[in-house]
Amino acid sequence: MNRISKKLQEDKKLLSIYFTAGYPEPEDTIKIIKDLERSGVDFIEIGLPFSDPLADGPTIQESSTKALKRGMTTNRLFKQLEGIRDSVEIPLIIMGYFNPILQYGVEKFCQKCEETGIDGLIIPDLPVDVYNEEYKAIFEAHGLQNIFLITPQTSEERIKFIDSVSNGFIYMVSTASVTGSTRGFSEETKAYFKRIDGMKLKNPQIVGFGISDNETFQQATRYAKGAIIGSAFIKHLNQNGTAKIADFVNFVKGL
Repeated sequence: MNRISKKLQEDKKLLSIYFTAGYPEPEDTIKIIKDLERSGVDFIEIGLPFSDPLADGPTIQESSTKALKRGMTTNRLFKQLEGIRDSVEIPLIIMGYFNPILQYGVEKFCQKCEETGIDGLIIPDLPVDVYNEEYKAIFEAHGLQNIFLITPQTSEERIKFIDSVSNGFIYMVSTASVTGSTRGFSEETKAYFKRIDGMKLKNPQIVGFGISDNETFQQATRYAKGAIIGSAFIKHLNQNGTAKIADFVNFVKGL
């Protein structure tokens, strides 16, 4: 069974942390992954740096720009990930944009993901229709789950189609804005969480965008299986480097 599916079966609310590969420094990737696992994180999303990350706010954009300037590449990430499964057991997901994957070669990229032990991909700009028609067979042949995003504006019909194509979890974007731009959740957003929960989809939902502390983690997971933190963790890295990662995770969990 895919590690993502196995983790989703656990009877608890799940915490996923996003960080940009090669940030703060190019060789920090593996240390951050290992420290996050030791700190009790359930999933890790490894951001593949890209020059035009449309869904990301300024904090993640800046980390991506700096990682690229310091020499981070797709090849370098796969090289760093070699042997990661000798010491890390939790699900690892690469989040990136489709252009670098297409340039690398979709089949080749998926093959490298399988070789290094990546469990899934989040590609915000790959339309579900295109994935379903052209790439689904390739992803599945390499044991990869592709995670799709929904927003408050996504139609019920579209959500049901995404649910039918998905086989892991659905990334429930809390807001129509970019990452790192909200603080706390409005009553309207909470109603959206409740509405999606009421649809009884076959795939669990994990909320992203707007989670930065224990309060927002609790709000996000009231109706969802888990929550994703990105910008707040990047800000922690900005202030502390790769030190005190456990402190950040404990802060979010309210420990």
